[in-house]
Amino acid sequence: MSTHNIVVIGGSYAGLGTAHYLLKHTIPALEKASQKSTTYKLTLISATSHFFHKVGAPRLLASADLIPLSKAFLPIADGFKKYDEAHFELVISEAQSVDEAKKTITVSDTYGSTSPKTITYSTLVLASGASSESPLWSIPGSHEKTVTALKEMQSALPKAKTVLIAGGGPAGTETAGEISTLFPKIDITLLSGAERLLTRLRPAIGSAAESQLASLHVKTIHNVRVTSATPSGSQTTVHLSDDTSKTVDIYINATGIRPNSAFLPKSWLTDKGYVITKDKTSLRGPVNGVYAVGDVAGYSLGGALDIMDAVRPLASTIYADIAGPNAGKRKPQPFKQTVTETQIVPIGPTGGVGAIFGWRVPGFVVKMFKSKDYMIGMVPGTVTGDKFMKA
Repeated sequence: MSTHNIVVIGGSYAGLGTAHYLLKHTIPALEKASQKSTTYKLTLISATSHFFHKVGAPRLLASADLIPLSKAFLPIADGFKKYDEAHFELVISEAQSVDEAKKTITVSDTYGSTSPKTITYSTLVLASGASSESPLWSIPGSHEKTVTALKEMQSALPKAKTVLIAGGGPAGTETAGEISTLFPKIDITLLSGAERLLTRLRPAIGSAAESQLASLHVKTIHNVRVTSATPSGSQTTVHLSDDTSKTVDIYINATGIRPNSAFLPKSWLTDKGYVITKDKTSLRGPVNGVYAVGDVAGYSLGGALDIMDAVRPLASTIYADIAGPNAGKRKPQPFKQTVTETQIVPIGPTGGVGAIFGWRVPGFVVKMFKSKDYMIGMVPGTVTGDKFMKA
């Protein structure tokens, strides 16, 4: 009996969601379609042993009490205990390279306990996500580095007098709101790096966010970026694009992300390093048998909604491609991306700004969806795959 190994690379929202759905629904359907002539197995490669709820990072870094770190970091292995070894394997390693001709992935143990090894794939799903410059927002290998960075920030803020935050997107805006609410005496400066805050939302909403921050004594500066930052003792000197510099007690880099794709063949990537998707509705990747989902994919607009909406269509495409003429009546479900204005941005625990499917929402709606607890309640279900119990 032959074995078809579906390899998913990525241990965050996209990787876990896809792995659970394939294990719960797609693999049983494939085995039925093949009349059990083929064994299907899923191998999940994650660079970290723990899932990190990075959505909650702005509140996590500001306080150890509002959201315990233990609720934001959960072991990935615990969420996959229900699957038998014949169908599932978890590999805690960082992908180093992919050989397209041999259909192999070379990985190295994140924690250094084993030697590099090679994993063969029949189908490959790239869900490796994206990383930030600061470990506050994403896990750079071991989750312990992010835990340490968050704890250090929690300890430093009560003693700080000045804070500079670079980045006018949701992460920077939310962080400014959290810190200013908890520490109203700190002098906080937010550099948007653009003409306004929250450029994915309409200008009026960005202006409303700036007004709310101003009421919390946050100073927002536009069209100025950080060119370099030099730590000096307990402070950091930040050099700015307007040829000035500022020395602060705490500097927080909340600027953009870069795709985790350095291990992939360059022919698979766009000029900016994202995985090429031939067809956004099917999520097929640059070559046959390779797929991309989440922040590493060229089609992605970012955000949890974009990821969750893609999992079922991706799985249906994978099923159709593998099953071929045995697919029966199961047809691929096209991915319908939400392109209307949708983003929720808390500013403190009771309000914020945002829009959902093009409709601007008031502060109490922002609180209900996100400000109250940064959706920490969704973490256990993300790790265990509860969201995808139904096909």
